[in-house]
Amino acid sequence: MTPSNDIARLIEIMTALRTPVTGCPWDLEQTFATIAPYTIEEAYEVADAIARDSMPDLKDELGDLLLQVVYHSRIAEEQGAFAFGDVVEAVTSKMIRRHPHVFGDETARAAGAPKGFWDDIKAKEKSAKATEANTSLLAEVPVTLPGLTRAIKLQSKAAKVGFDWPDIAPVFAKLQEEIREFEEVAKLADPRGQAFAAGVHDDGTSATKIKEEFGDILFVMANIARHLEIDPETALRGANQKFTRRFAYIEQRLAEHGKTPAQSDLAEMDALWDEIRAADRDAT
Repeated sequence: MTPSNDIARLIEIMTALRTPVTGCPWDLEQTFATIAPYTIEEAYEVADAIARDSMPDLKDELGDLLLQVVYHSRIAEEQGAFAFGDVVEAVTSKMIRRHPHVFGDETARAAGAPKGFWDDIKAKEKSAKATEANTSLLAEVPVTLPGLTRAIKLQSKAAKVGFDWPDIAPVFAKLQEEIREFEEVAKLADPRGQAFAAGVHDDGTSATKIKEEFGDILFVMANIARHLEIDPETALRGANQKFTRRFAYIEQRLAEHGKTPAQSDLAEMDALWDEIRAADRDAT
């Protein structure tokens, strides 16, 4: 088997890997369910390569993501459900159908893409698939999406039928309310807090309530992100990268004095953190 830039070769490779007796034992054991986590992971790695602006890595990660599509398609073909070609046909049909201003007749192309037409087309498609057992407006939002991403999609669906804040101001008011409610239950559970030290604490039964209130804060933050057209996952990845870079600065400065973070204390590390924060502000 030799490499090729033809998708047919990749399909042949996957077929060989999944062929009983002569195939790969590990690949033969896999199912939709066991492969799904890898599919999600590969999508994140694509996003990471884009964030790092690494074209070589993006090429490799896109290949890994494509492999996931081929993998799932092969399993489906073995079950007689569909094959890779059917996946390609389905998505090409969808793209043509959703872009009448590009692929339609002369009248459709002349009409252009009026505001909301994409949502109208998608709504018609969803309506055609709807069943009596699954007619909720929110039912089509996948439960496997990352939490913040799914929160925004749920809110967007509800907003389309008018269930939304008129502007961002009351959303911030709601955020403050949720923070207060979270603070009330969280402080009692913190063994380092004054209330706990004074003997004012719960018996552990509020763990569920704490988690619920924390989730409410995240949900409202997702709402703010939606109103400001911010992708929360991208924003959080940026914050993670900033924290990683700043902590690396602390490690570097400590190393210059022959120390590690474990050999330092909070006051020293906090001072170094302030240094890199100030440097970041001066650089902007």
